[in-house]
Order: sequence, then C-alpha cells, then structure tokens
Amino acid sequence: MSNQSAGILLYRNINKQLEVFLVHPGGPFFKNKDEGAWSIPKGEFLPEEYPLLAAKREFFEETGLQLMDDNSIKLTPIKQKSGKTVHARAIAGDIDPATLVSNLFEIEWPPRSGKKASFAEIDRGDWFTVDIAKTKINPAQAALITELQSLL
Repeated sequence: MSNQSAGILLYRNINKQLEVFLVHPGGPFFKNKDEGAWSIPKGEFLPEEYPLLAAKREFFEETGLQLMDDNSIKLTPIKQKSGKTVHARAIAGDIDPATLVSNLFEIEWPPRSGKKASFAEIDRGDWFTVDIAKTKINPAQAALITELQSLL
C-alpha cells in the first residue's frame, strides 16, 4: 500500500463566498459517518507518477468528471493520522454534485461471510462553505482549506 495520495481541492466563489467541493466515502464503514469523514477527491499514486496527473486521474475515477484546467495552485502536503501524505492542488471550477459517477470497489461483506459486495468509492459529493467544510473534512485535510483561503 502506498503512503501517499494525490488529490484536487476544487473551489469556487459564490456571492463572494469561498466554497470547496468534498466527497463522502462510499461503502459500509462510512455509511453513518459525517463530520470528519469527508475528503478531497484523492487516491494513491506511485513514486514515479507526477502528483498533478495522478490527482486528476483520481478526481475522474471518483467523480466521473474530467478536469481540464492546468492553472492549479500547489498546496503544502499534509500528513493524515494514518501516516499517509496527501499532495493536493487547488483548482477553480464548478461541478454539479448530482452528476457524479464514482468507480466501484469490492470487499468481503458482511465480514467473514465469504461473500463479495461492490460499493461506490464515493457515495456523494457536495459544495461547502469553508467553515462547514472544516468540520466535515478529515481533520488533517482542513489545513488544505486554510492554506487555500490564505492564498486567495
């Protein structure tokens, strides 16, 4: 398993208010979790991969939407409680959460049943003001939002 991920912090300004786009992980483990469970769209990448390309690939896999903008802002990598380092880029954009289509993953479910079940990698996405986003997002990733605020 890789110890690094690359992701996109998508942002927009609505009525002069900064909003960020976050996704909620799918599957049974996060079904009833909200605060602290959301994330930027992200995923693991190999050391030889360029983080921005990996981030765009992961964004597409988790949302079904292709990002074309190359005017990204490189954010300071953060380390999550799990020890994983997240490399993120902020990109201005606007997407409709209702159009998201996530890829699937398969796990044994229920546990020790011998049966496999497929789940969407993310079950939903949404736009949040920065204050709300900082309560929804994985606590370590909140630093990405704070840095974006300071740069805009």
